[in-house]
Amino acid sequence: MTFEQLDTAVQAEGLEIHGSLHPRRSPAANLTDGTLILLGTAGSFWSTFTASAEYLDAEPDPVDRWSLRVVEKLAKRFAATPYFPFGGPPFAPFINWALASGRAFTSPSQMLVHDKVGLMISFRGALHFDDEFDIPPPILPQSPCKTCIQKSCLTACPVAAFTDGGPYDLQACHSHLDSPEGADCMAQGCRARRACPLSLGASRDFSQNSHHMSYFHSI
Repeated sequence: MTFEQLDTAVQAEGLEIHGSLHPRRSPAANLTDGTLILLGTAGSFWSTFTASAEYLDAEPDPVDRWSLRVVEKLAKRFAATPYFPFGGPPFAPFINWALASGRAFTSPSQMLVHDKVGLMISFRGALHFDDEFDIPPPILPQSPCKTCIQKSCLTACPVAAFTDGGPYDLQACHSHLDSPEGADCMAQGCRARRACPLSLGASRDFSQNSHHMSYFHSI
């Protein structure tokens, strides 16, 4: 199996490879060998997901249940060990993995920013292979935030919930979402996340953003 073959199979499921690494070269990965592949939602995810049994059965946590089925199917097909960013504690260290892949960075808002999908990064699982095979190098030599002049992730929030270096004002965010003025964030997604220029690369349907916001605001 090659990275390209895996990538084709992953995309057929509505996912994308949003990071990869060799754990033996990344001590923060908490794994010792092989190859780790990080899977996130693709532009085709929402249309694929909304046609699935998990979405249509009206049972709780449809995205997680869909992710479990699809990623486990890929793991079985390619003889890999699956990991998920849910189902804990303990939780798999997806943020550490993402940073170690060189394709995700900590933004000034402290949210994870990805080299392709910006602040709309949404990991749905990971595949760990015992063998070490060739993976492509990171796309960017450094964080895109270093050359971002506008820092729109800090200025777009109507209640200034994000500050450079943190902390994140969770209460201010939820209070805003409870107000009539918060309807835009609930319907289309967090303004700060949408404001990142790279977030356009996610090709997100607003319905997907709204779904995630409904779960976030239920916390």
